[in-house]
Amino acid sequence: MHFTVEAQKIVADHLQPGNIAIDATAGNGHDTVFLANTVGPHGKVHAIDIQGQAIERLQQTLSQLDLLERVEVYAADHALIEQVVAPKLSSFVDCAMFNLGYLPHSDKSITTHRASTLRAVEGAYRLLKPGGMMTVLAYVGHPGGRDEAEGVSAWLESHADDLRVDRIQDESNPQSPILWVIKKNP
Repeated sequence: MHFTVEAQKIVADHLQPGNIAIDATAGNGHDTVFLANTVGPHGKVHAIDIQGQAIERLQQTLSQLDLLERVEVYAADHALIEQVVAPKLSSFVDCAMFNLGYLPHSDKSITTHRASTLRAVEGAYRLLKPGGMMTVLAYVGHPGGRDEAEGVSAWLESHADDLRVDRIQDESNPQSPILWVIKKNP
């Protein structure tokens, strides 16, 4: 199973044209492009990444695909999601996507971390409208990845009364990524 494709399939069933979405870890921009196409010309995507290299590539890609007007791009730590995105919102967010770990084909020492990811997930949760959805894809095979995934799992357990959570993982593979599909109760 390709977990990023699975996350996009699940989000595609939830997101509607005109919605507001967040790509909290924009990276190479695959989820940002998917979200921009899904929300259409009347929707808005807020894409965040801490690495200048990722931001530059994302803006180039969006320009080439004529999607720049649908996307606000932020060069920031995803832990600051509320501070950078909330001032630009006209209503609550319909969907947020996280793809944790490191930027493929770049410096693997620059990764998301438990503390900043938990701040980001909490911030995205607060920005979600009732009935909104988040996907969090965690990779446990890199240094710090398992700790980050355990932190996300603990956060989800602490919010169990407010959320419906599905966990997707290849249970036969201890290094399998974990995809959480999170829906905020209406």
